[in-house]
Amino acid sequence: MNINQTSSLLPVPSGTLQIPESPSQELVWFSLIIPTYNEAANIEKIIQRLTKLLDERIPGNYEFIVVDDNSPDGTWQIAQSLMQQYPQLQVMRRQDERGLSSAVIRGWQVAKGTLLGVIDGDLQHPPHVLLQLLDAIVKGADLAVASRHIDGGGVSSWSLIRRFLSRGAQVLGLIILPSVVGRVSDPMSGYFLVRRHSIANVTLNPVGYKILLEVIGRGQIKQIAEVGYVFCERKQGESKVTWKQYLEYIHHLLRLRLSTGHIGKFSQNFPVGRFVRFGLVGLSGVFVDMAVLYLLSDPTTLGLPLTRSKIIAGEIAIFNNFLWNDAWTFADVAMQQNSWRQRCKRFLKFNIICLAGLVLNVLVLNLVFNFVIRNPYVANLIAIAIATVWNFWVNLKLSWRVTQVK
Repeated sequence: MNINQTSSLLPVPSGTLQIPESPSQELVWFSLIIPTYNEAANIEKIIQRLTKLLDERIPGNYEFIVVDDNSPDGTWQIAQSLMQQYPQLQVMRRQDERGLSSAVIRGWQVAKGTLLGVIDGDLQHPPHVLLQLLDAIVKGADLAVASRHIDGGGVSSWSLIRRFLSRGAQVLGLIILPSVVGRVSDPMSGYFLVRRHSIANVTLNPVGYKILLEVIGRGQIKQIAEVGYVFCERKQGESKVTWKQYLEYIHHLLRLRLSTGHIGKFSQNFPVGRFVRFGLVGLSGVFVDMAVLYLLSDPTTLGLPLTRSKIIAGEIAIFNNFLWNDAWTFADVAMQQNSWRQRCKRFLKFNIICLAGLVLNVLVLNLVFNFVIRNPYVANLIAIAIATVWNFWVNLKLSWRVTQVK
């Protein structure tokens, strides 16, 4: 490599991961960071596609910054060779740091834009969605997130295990840090735009792959918009998703939980009215359960075995609760998603969540009775209360999604 090639690389910032209030160089409107590691097969394709899109929308008013973690396949060299063809492209080669989240922040630190963004370099984030994210920012959003979990979103060919892990991570986030995770439908998204002033002069401290949690948890984010997108399977290269990323996600949640004061915000934003309606519907389900159990199992009626009767009664009660919640508790959401396919999907989620709530109920009952209060009725009341809050909150965020999106 000659001296001119080396000097054309952006210097790697050091010190705290903090975004300056204003860039040190002449402004452009939009800076898009593309963090890479072993993306030699994809980097030219994504630069080409993004350039075509943005040259039509905001010609001359944007930049790309490829931040490469010294890829063994020479991704940074390929990106650097493209700089003459794409004058809006800059490249940073990191040799002493690793990690996607810190790569994004290092890119933002040298960016010239008042609007900052990130997109994966593997083409799993469809470039055309970027235009919809830009539109959302123009309409006033502080943060625009590409989501797999709203209308228009999805995953192309994920395995059942990966789908389960992704959803499980979201549910865990709602439990540990509801006031952050609950603001978006896809908290593990790595495809978003954010206004510089919303995260300026704040020390960011991300863990692992996902930086969106850090942006929402520590930034001054008022208005959020979401755009649906279908997450595509990569055609070139290897996936970097491992168990380690899910463990780092949990670590990040716990650290944000301990370092930020979101408990007060959660209590202020808790939808009390919905919760009361949810509780009343649950009470109606108790009467349905008891009535059906009597009709099925009593010797004077059908006289079916007790266990079978209880399973049928429980499922009918769940169906009753779902209908009332869909028509009353979450009616505003249900009216916007009123196809039979969407209703069936909500009902399936509701069933699974209620089953998990039953397991939680039994666990809490045993823990409280064995270690706290030696009164089975008081212990059961506490268990019911906790399970009810669980059922309500997780259904709110998954079955009837009500994110804080404008």
